[in-house]
Amino acid sequence: MAETLRSRADNDRVRVLNPRSAARAVDALRRGWPIAIDGLTVLAVETADADRLAAFDPPASGGVLISSGRAVTLKLANQLEAADPTAPVLIDRAPWIDFAAATALADPQFDLATPLKGPFRTLPVPHPHAASAALRLARIAGLLPAFFLGTGEPEVAITLADIDAHEDATRLTLATRARLPVEGADDAEIVAFRSPESADEHIALLIGQPNGEPPLVRLHSECLTGDVLGSLKCDCGPQLHAAIRAIRDSGWGILLYLRQEGRGIGLVNKLRAYALQDQGFDTVDANTRLGFAVDARDFGVAARMLTLLGQDRVRLLTNNPAKVAGLEATGVRVIERVPHHLPPNPHNARYLATKRDRTGHQF
Repeated sequence: MAETLRSRADNDRVRVLNPRSAARAVDALRRGWPIAIDGLTVLAVETADADRLAAFDPPASGGVLISSGRAVTLKLANQLEAADPTAPVLIDRAPWIDFAAATALADPQFDLATPLKGPFRTLPVPHPHAASAALRLARIAGLLPAFFLGTGEPEVAITLADIDAHEDATRLTLATRARLPVEGADDAEIVAFRSPESADEHIALLIGQPNGEPPLVRLHSECLTGDVLGSLKCDCGPQLHAAIRAIRDSGWGILLYLRQEGRGIGLVNKLRAYALQDQGFDTVDANTRLGFAVDARDFGVAARMLTLLGQDRVRLLTNNPAKVAGLEATGVRVIERVPHHLPPNPHNARYLATKRDRTGHQF
């Protein structure tokens, strides 16, 4: 009987360690558990604590993994190395890098309040593809892109292919649809999409009836603060409602509501970027200071939604050329870019100027 129970426990452990699911790895990271990606074992700095770190890396020699964007902020890399701000950088685990010091390395809210001890030394990154994947998974999980490396036993083991599958737009399917009259378009229909791996559920709002012409399409990334709370720091809420009116007035079209909060870095990290903006950084510098790309959204998701709706030629309501390129790269032809400009207010004027001057928006 004891042998049977031991065998059953071993089998259960194997199932835990080989779920082939990035979603389980995301859950483990958010709970403060170590994971392994293609043999590289990591512990997220944000959700760890001193005791978990000691158990994960007893000799305190594993190093701290951050992104090159964050490393440039800390003057641990040069601008050339930060051409890709999401590339991995490994910091040697010097004796003075305890849990508190590593947290300061990871979290820019401590940059002004906590002078870093140093000196710090960077090392060659072991398993660079796996290290890059770990930083990518942190973004998916909505965590700061910073990890301890160690030898502790992982709670979940996945591969780079698992993460690719999690973000594979082609796995998105149409889940359901229903009539949904909304303010400004009482003949609208809502369509929901989801994939087997990701918990994100994207929405399309079909306004008017197809008339044989390419639809006017708006790609709108989720913005809780602007869309729901009426934030004046951005133009998202007014853009959303103006897009519905513009689509209605055009005859027919589609508004895609993409669950890519904060340009793909998640709500909590977006609010961290807001805090950095309060310190004087613009939206571009705030994102890279956190360790993320300037824009981490995947417009292939929007292209997949349009394809499932039978639309491969569209008029795109946008000021952002990257959205045009993102759709066309995945098979949806943009026959016309229609500007979508609203007047600034005193709170978002700098935000809009940054869009124009640093991210190529064309108003």
